[in-house]
Amino acid sequence: MIQHSPLVSVQHIRKSFGSKVAVADVSFEVQPGEVFGLLGPNGAGKTTTIRMVLDIFKPDSGTIDVLGGPLTSARRDRIGYMPEERGLYAYMRVLDCLIYMGTLKGLSRQTARQQAIVYLERLELTDQQQTKIETLSRGMTQKVQVIAAVLHQPDVLIIDEPFANLDPVNTQLVRDIILELRDQGKAIIMTSHQLALVESLCDRIALIHRGEVVLQGTVAEVRRQFATDIVHLNGNGDLSNLHGVLYLERRTASDWYLTLDPTTTPQTVLQAILAANTFSLNRFEISMPTLDEIFVQVVRQ
Repeated sequence: MIQHSPLVSVQHIRKSFGSKVAVADVSFEVQPGEVFGLLGPNGAGKTTTIRMVLDIFKPDSGTIDVLGGPLTSARRDRIGYMPEERGLYAYMRVLDCLIYMGTLKGLSRQTARQQAIVYLERLELTDQQQTKIETLSRGMTQKVQVIAAVLHQPDVLIIDEPFANLDPVNTQLVRDIILELRDQGKAIIMTSHQLALVESLCDRIALIHRGEVVLQGTVAEVRRQFATDIVHLNGNGDLSNLHGVLYLERRTASDWYLTLDPTTTPQTVLQAILAANTFSLNRFEISMPTLDEIFVQVVRQ
């Protein structure tokens, strides 16, 4: 397996503003071809961390390498950034604004125009090219902001709440663009409070709480770490007299949730159900918590 160098490497960064510690100790790496979710409650230190990665703030201590080293002007042009507080020129027309944003990242006006037109078509905004940004709906403005961040085909894309104000159709259009960049070997750092989307999109996540990383890994690893002693069955029949089951809950006509005692494994229960032959089984799975449930549990602790 080829070992790639991370496109973003953050090691033990810390940042204070006066007596307030905004980031206490944050470390993570983002590889080429990866969507990395940076999660946490409001005020956890996510935005400050991102601003340090972008060299807007300098860390008090720790190191940050982006695209192989400290940020230079040339490396900055290879980054796409969509901040939470949107940064478009409200008085400009959509196409003119996108062309201007593209030239700021080193594109010629012609290339910026060509790229902008392609993305406007993909995001179903072709008929809005000459509309002033200030008159667009919030959802349309959000899509223009996404285009501005990806127009120059950045090697590192940092997007804050990319799906805010988007309906399911437009969410899918933006999601496809993110996955396309990932498949081209780009690194994407994403923050979002829509954890179901994070779960379906991110390869790895880090959860920041009170300025520190309290949880990190692939989505599957994190969910397994918080797996409970509950199994979910779908089927019909008799489940009485199962050894090692503390509690049996039937939620729908064919969905059952079994709480196991600590000495019983899911495999043992499955073997017992099959051996008894009194239950027609469609599905058997260990009940994994969602990222939403894990997020709430970790933050409350």
